[in-house]
Amino acid sequence: MNSLPLTESESHYANLEKMKVRKLLVSINKEDKTVPLAVEKAIPSIERLVVDIVSRMKNGGRLFYVGAGTSGRLGIVDASECPPTFGVPQGLVIGLIAGGDSAIRKAVEFAEDDTQQGWKDFKKYKITIKDVVIGIAASGSTPYVVGALRQCRKHKILTGSICCTKNAAVSKTSDHPIEILTGPEFVTGSTRMKAGTAQKMVLNMISTAVMIQLGRVKGNRMVDMQLSNNKLVKRGTLMIVNELGISAAKAQKLLLKEGSVRKAIIKQKANGQ
Repeated sequence: MNSLPLTESESHYANLEKMKVRKLLVSINKEDKTVPLAVEKAIPSIERLVVDIVSRMKNGGRLFYVGAGTSGRLGIVDASECPPTFGVPQGLVIGLIAGGDSAIRKAVEFAEDDTQQGWKDFKKYKITIKDVVIGIAASGSTPYVVGALRQCRKHKILTGSICCTKNAAVSKTSDHPIEILTGPEFVTGSTRMKAGTAQKMVLNMISTAVMIQLGRVKGNRMVDMQLSNNKLVKRGTLMIVNELGISAAKAQKLLLKEGSVRKAIIKQKANGQ
């Protein structure tokens, strides 16, 4: 009989239902503090994956995330935040989840157990060898994810994976395996907790580093962000004021006319003002 993955190992805490609220919160926080240290150990693996992603995307490739349940939702969140944050087109970073879009809000029974559906979902996007696929699975064994990665490798598509256990199936089916060993969850097997936090951290690191390498940040500013609300308009206006030394009123007018901080600054400098 196969041993359980690390994410399913017994919690260090017992009789949770008897704990006072303060004790519950302190204990959860204590466990959460271990996550960044676990992620730190995987930085060399993350670096190698990022370098290859940047290379592919500079040559017209896209970045795909594929997962089930919490892992799938985390991929979708990261993908959906790239256009507003970095001004990249929709469809450059894509998140797929077992069970389709309805699974974002509500669990779809047994969707993650289908080893063939992941590749079928990719084919809808006309995936090619220019693209990169990252499989996300806390346990490292989700059939939907493992099956998709196997087909990707069969079709010579670069793959990466993020899991929270050792020698996982997703690691064996990816070119760039990332294993974040977060250990037992506070509630045994509840991988939306430490494992989910670790996956979110790694996804943040990957997409942010990639976008910076693709030139989507200037200095430390999101100069290509979409102006989708008043807060972002104010932030963009201040960036232009600081860069050009013009009034806030003029900066905002320029920003709204050009549509982005980068374009506004380029236009103003081109005019010699």
